[in-house]
Amino acid sequence: MTTEKIEKTVLRSPLGILATATATHGTGRDDDIPLPRLPGFVESAFSPLAFDVSRQCLTERPGDGARTAVVLATLMGDTTTADLASQRMVSGRVHNPLLFMQATANAVLGYTSQEFGITGQTFSLSTLDDPVAELLAMADLLLEDPELDRVLVLGVELGGSERLAAMYQELVADSGRPLPDLPATAGLAAAVLLGRPGGEAPVSVRSAEAYDASGAGAAGHPGSIQGLFDLAAAHRRLLRDGGSHLLVTEPRSPAFILTAATE
Repeated sequence: MTTEKIEKTVLRSPLGILATATATHGTGRDDDIPLPRLPGFVESAFSPLAFDVSRQCLTERPGDGARTAVVLATLMGDTTTADLASQRMVSGRVHNPLLFMQATANAVLGYTSQEFGITGQTFSLSTLDDPVAELLAMADLLLEDPELDRVLVLGVELGGSERLAAMYQELVADSGRPLPDLPATAGLAAAVLLGRPGGEAPVSVRSAEAYDASGAGAAGHPGSIQGLFDLAAAHRRLLRDGGSHLLVTEPRSPAFILTAATE
């Protein structure tokens, strides 16, 4: 049997992992949480979960908001709110400007920035591939700016409506990739606070220049944030046990090596 070796470099230099956080709601998992209340955001799990994982990271490792940037990855955005706003419009009901505001993914980043005094850049991006590589590459680029010390990256994914299911059907057609199986009211979020490697970052992450892809699991559905959950789990394990971990989120995706600092 031939072992396939893949070479892909995403990070030009290692990054330090300062904190990680995950949250799930309505998935049926044992660790589901009640949906946090977030002033100005209603109906949808998107923004409350995004804020919750951001809050966990930023309170665990406080820092200078002027030297912090934020990047959010989400394939579809807040589809719950977008669908609700569309349904109200089609039915002739009065337009609700609150729904229009929160349907924009950047809205919760603005709220988070206000709460934690973040004045660095904020971005939202959408990708059909594993968001881990996109988010780490973005953090690597942003940390080239000497005025930044930290980048908070996060991903959010919602269960969905018939419209969302139809969109996924289009995306996976003839690709062999699965459809998401989240309940309609479910939501997932994960965040990673990144900086430069060093004393304040007990775990570092770097690109794996060559790795064995045969051990990777099956490809996930487009835009799945499961890779961020895998990164967070590896981070917790390395903090506890030390050592290193090869993170391969799916076949033919870039891989990363997480390493715990040695005393």
